Amino acid sequence: MSFKPDNFTVWVEIPVTDLDKAMEFYETVFKTELKKIEDMGPNAIAMFQTATEGGVAGHLYPGKPAADGAGPTIHLACPDSLEDTMERLDKAGGTVLSDPIAIPDGRFTYCQDPDGNSIGLFTR
Repeated sequence: MSFKPDNFTVWVEIPVTDLDKAMEFYETVFKTELKKIEDMGPNAIAMFQTATEGGVAGHLYPGKPAADGAGPTIHLACPDSLEDTMERLDKAGGTVLSDPIAIPDGRFTYCQDPDGNSIGLFTR
């Protein structure tokens, strides 16, 4: 028997050193608004929002990021063109690490946020 759920990824947690600065970075890059929740466990978190209830998302939390680029890569959806999102990421203090890469499902690029978390920018 083989387990094959509709969505194997169900949640993403991204550790950041300064929650408010990280919120500003991700909100700027992805043209979105994160929802800060003060009473979710021992620390405040910042939730990514989805268009529908139950959408797969995640949150930022105060924590210790892996060494630059050493952690898993989280791919996030671009709100507009890949190039426009790359430009905002660079201007907001992140680092673009690769040229755009075409795959059958779309295009993406490897990047790092200001804490060194490995992220991918993805568009169809």
